[in-house]
Amino acid sequence: MISKRTTGKLKSACVALAMMMMALFVGPAAAQDFSIGWNPRSGDVWVDSYLEDVNRYGARYRSPFIDEMVRYYGAPRDLVTALLAERGWAPGDVYYACAIAQIVGRPCRYVVERWERDHAQGWGAVAQELGIKPGSPEFHRLKRGFVGTYDRWARPIEIDSDLRADFPQRGQGPDGTWLDRDDRGAPAGRGPAGGNGNGKPAHAAGAQPGRGDGPGQGDAGRGRGNNGKGKSKGRD
Repeated sequence: MISKRTTGKLKSACVALAMMMMALFVGPAAAQDFSIGWNPRSGDVWVDSYLEDVNRYGARYRSPFIDEMVRYYGAPRDLVTALLAERGWAPGDVYYACAIAQIVGRPCRYVVERWERDHAQGWGAVAQELGIKPGSPEFHRLKRGFVGTYDRWARPIEIDSDLRADFPQRGQGPDGTWLDRDDRGAPAGRGPAGGNGNGKPAHAAGAQPGRGDGPGQGDAGRGRGNNGKGKSKGRD
């Protein structure tokens, strides 16, 4: 006959096992709650749309996303990892916090703490409290930073009207948008430098020099026409 003490131990063990299983299966799902009703409220429609796209990229390509935050935005790797894996932050929020921190000359951790304390009004309000007002040079630099990040990710990005003067050679489609062959049917557009237009990291795109996988490659500059090399030998 099993004693009450043994029964109690078995129940405790079962509860502990159940909690471990919930942490394994429910935890990752909880960390992705940002995908439901997520709204950054930056005060700029273009910024909001690309922060949402950063969510998709960061969720699918976690390592390149973290590397970007660490290398180009000065964020501590352990902080970014903890925000994503343990504290349920959306990649878009992580990106914007570190991008704002870089503009105002503060550590990323400082803006993270401000956001966790004062996020009720959205990123637009927090950014203004930190000195980044809509239409200001600081806000322009914040928007411009998206382009550099997307180029490093080899991910297509549309240049809005505020940024066209900064990137006059970018995009030949309607409204100055970057044309992507897969998404918009353009015959030649393949996304930013080093990419293949599908949003994958540059190192995952499989680009090989001289094989037509990136800009300026393939058959460019290999024409074999009659430019000074004709074989007419005096014929008309």
